[in-house]
Amino acid sequence: MAVLVSGAVAMLGLLWLGGRPGPAVIEPPPVGSEGTTVQSEEVVIHVAGAVMAPGVYHLPGGSRIADALSAAGGARPGAALDALNLARPLTDGEQLLVPLAPPPGTAPPASTPAAGGIPSAKRPDGTLDLNRASADDLDELPGIGPILAERIVAHRDEKGGFTSAGQLRDVPGIGEKTFQDLAGLVGV
Repeated sequence: MAVLVSGAVAMLGLLWLGGRPGPAVIEPPPVGSEGTTVQSEEVVIHVAGAVMAPGVYHLPGGSRIADALSAAGGARPGAALDALNLARPLTDGEQLLVPLAPPPGTAPPASTPAAGGIPSAKRPDGTLDLNRASADDLDELPGIGPILAERIVAHRDEKGGFTSAGQLRDVPGIGEKTFQDLAGLVGV
């Protein structure tokens, strides 16, 4: 009988312990595809330029430029999609300006010599071409002084040019805020 009572007490003890909550499990924060922590569930962006339906769009956090183009109904015929890095992640509050390509068979105005025979750094859409701009041209941009302009030129020369305007973020001294101020003013 003593064996049965001690067995029953042991069984009740196990049932009591099994019903208690275990240690709290803390889930790690969500991680984006590049190993970066997702900072928001949504990004709000302004898509403008050569798209079917320009406007302000709310997209899921981690969306890319290609997603923004889709949300805006796609690019219009003649859009210069090569000027954009379609895989670049979007940041909240940015403006995405989709430029138009020059008509076939015409040289873009940016490649024609300006007064004095020096090629212009202006692109057909009116933005400043980061690969042709001089330090003086860059110095005229908001938030860029002579020292930062020289850093941009040095970075461009070191890397062999920019392939997207987003690469400005790699230049020491250009943070996200400065980049956002420049995003609609520069291109490649």
